Amino acid sequence: MRILLDAMGGDNAPDANIKGAVKAINQVEAEVVLIGNKDVINSRVKELFGKNDISEISDRLSIKHTTETIEMEDIPTQAIKHKKDSSMVVGFNMLKNDEGDVFISAGNSGALLTGATLLVGRIKGIDRPAMAGILPAYKSRLLLIDSGANTNCKPLNLLQFAQMATIYLSNTFGVKSPRIGLLNIGTEETKGNELTKETYKLLKEKSEELNINFIGNVEGRDAFSGEVDAIVTDGFTGNVFLKAVEGLGKFVKVSLTESLKKNMISKLAAVPSLPAIKRFAKTCDYKEYGGALFLGVKKPVVKAHGSSDEKLFEYTIKQAEQFVKNKAVDRMIEEFEKINIKKEIIK
Repeated sequence: MRILLDAMGGDNAPDANIKGAVKAINQVEAEVVLIGNKDVINSRVKELFGKNDISEISDRLSIKHTTETIEMEDIPTQAIKHKKDSSMVVGFNMLKNDEGDVFISAGNSGALLTGATLLVGRIKGIDRPAMAGILPAYKSRLLLIDSGANTNCKPLNLLQFAQMATIYLSNTFGVKSPRIGLLNIGTEETKGNELTKETYKLLKEKSEELNINFIGNVEGRDAFSGEVDAIVTDGFTGNVFLKAVEGLGKFVKVSLTESLKKNMISKLAAVPSLPAIKRFAKTCDYKEYGGALFLGVKKPVVKAHGSSDEKLFEYTIKQAEQFVKNKAVDRMIEEFEKINIKKEIIK
């Protein structure tokens, strides 16, 4: 197996990308190919690890040389079309040509969606691919789809997100009849804007036919209750929700740490609770859950957080290997082929 990593994408590139790959390499069976400027990468490798070439660290680490980088401020379509030798476009082309099994990037989300759609291609029957991020929930996990790919959506898009979430959770995580909720400002059927109200009607109408276990509207405060397996929303709302959750997690961690270190009494009182505190911190740490898989494209593409540090790249690489082993995309293609055949028969 070969994992393709965009070494130039993200706020902390290339250092975090390199360090994450080095940390992950002894925890995965796959090769990891860092895609980016070879001179820049090896210069950082020498500074960080005292080696002249990354292959000296492990024979399963290598570099695919590129000369361009897609920046966060670049217009996605133009960047994909004109920056042919960028780390992102080269990565997509390698994935398309079977020179890798999964592609990871923390770069421009819009460009990643555009590249995944134009260069790798959509699964037949899916109008728009979506980012499926995993978050912690009470005694379980929560799938958030879309978590940032599509800022403007139609009800049909959200219906397909619900389909993809159902297939993904059932086949990859073994969740029987995953509970799918629609993110909204209230639980009542009449609540929300036009998109959520129309989507509610469509989900209610089509759920039985498409084997979606739709449980209705879910408010943000109930998302982590453990009573819902996937939250469906448009990418704009989903990304705001995701970043608010991440920010709250950081706030809780900092506040708790400061409280425990406030004085000698609080420090002593915290000692017996340290194992429980560490378990709590691990459960709530979104970094433990890696990046978001682009559901709806023909091959595995993973979006790492733009602010990914070495730890998050490490986990995302391990997660990407599991995506390939679990055949998440292959199973998605198989399920939509069945749906497409059924539609043709009905016609």
